[in-house]
Amino acid sequence: MNALTPVFFVVGLGALVFGAEALVKGAARLAARTGLSPIVIGLTVVAFGTSAPELAVSLGAAYRGEADLAVGNVVGSNIANVLLVLGISAAIGGGLVVAQRIVRIDVPIMLALSVLVYVFGLNNELSRVEGAIFVAILISYITWTVIASRRNPELIDDDDYDEFAPDQLGDSSPWRDLGYLVSGLVMLVLGSTALVEAATDIAEALGVSELVIGLTVVAVGTSLPEVATSVVAAARGQRDLAVGNAVGSNMFNILAVLGLTAVVSPDALPIPDSALALDIPVMIAVALACLPIFAYDHSLRRWEGVLFLVYYAAYLTWLGLDASDHPLADPYSVAVVGFLLPLGIITMAVITTITTILPIPTRITRSGRNR
Repeated sequence: MNALTPVFFVVGLGALVFGAEALVKGAARLAARTGLSPIVIGLTVVAFGTSAPELAVSLGAAYRGEADLAVGNVVGSNIANVLLVLGISAAIGGGLVVAQRIVRIDVPIMLALSVLVYVFGLNNELSRVEGAIFVAILISYITWTVIASRRNPELIDDDDYDEFAPDQLGDSSPWRDLGYLVSGLVMLVLGSTALVEAATDIAEALGVSELVIGLTVVAVGTSLPEVATSVVAAARGQRDLAVGNAVGSNMFNILAVLGLTAVVSPDALPIPDSALALDIPVMIAVALACLPIFAYDHSLRRWEGVLFLVYYAAYLTWLGLDASDHPLADPYSVAVVGFLLPLGIITMAVITTITTILPIPTRITRSGRNR
């Protein structure tokens, strides 16, 4: 491993984070100038922008023939977005509020897409046609979101994204916004190149697979925009925006990142057996776990956020055991997938049922006050 590899990794990671922030700011403001609804901008431009690091890294990895890193980045980021991003946001923010639309529409779509990744990957690859299907679903989702936001505005509070309203643009000029957009794209390209090359060198030096590096270091790194956005949103009292950002990013990761990567990849994207055995099932399980939690009282409470963080620590522990060929790796994976995850989901479902029968407790509001 080159002595400068850690430097390239940190620089690449920083470029991805700041590039995504600049891209979101410029694109959202330019979209607002066209008169698009703030909620449409939030669910499309912002969600796509926070997924831009994953897209840049996965496209770069696939182009260089490092497909395991590309797949691991998407699966690992989706797991991190739910367990890490929402876990930290709920734990620090004292709980999160979940909008009606998230419960009724977006979480079920996220779960269905996660299952579809597993089904498509059963033959150990994701073909160009299957990638095109994901892209077609993405286009349909964006189109439907625009139409639904006009027909059923009551599903979502447009105030959540009022910073993107035309009257909130201040003294910003279109040229400045375009500058943010272009500079963000440049940083994303340069950052992804540096990060992919550094991560590959680190994987080779440590003797671990590109899949593991993608599932851990790269996945967490490319999820930093979601972490920053959700934590800041929770701290500002926009507790429903924090959840929408994470869930929306997961859908874009599958549809845009995985879909476009499969479409432009020289060959079909290989799906490793190890990913089918544990990583993708974990991604499905965490998406499934969101349903009973979010459905009750439309909130994610602090203790549930802490539980998410415990699950993420357990998952990372397994990855460490597996990467080191530890003899406890296999029994640990059986315990996590066959016992701990199902037990956790059942426990949360039972708690939800019991609390539904009993008097409803105080509800978390956007400002963080109970009522």
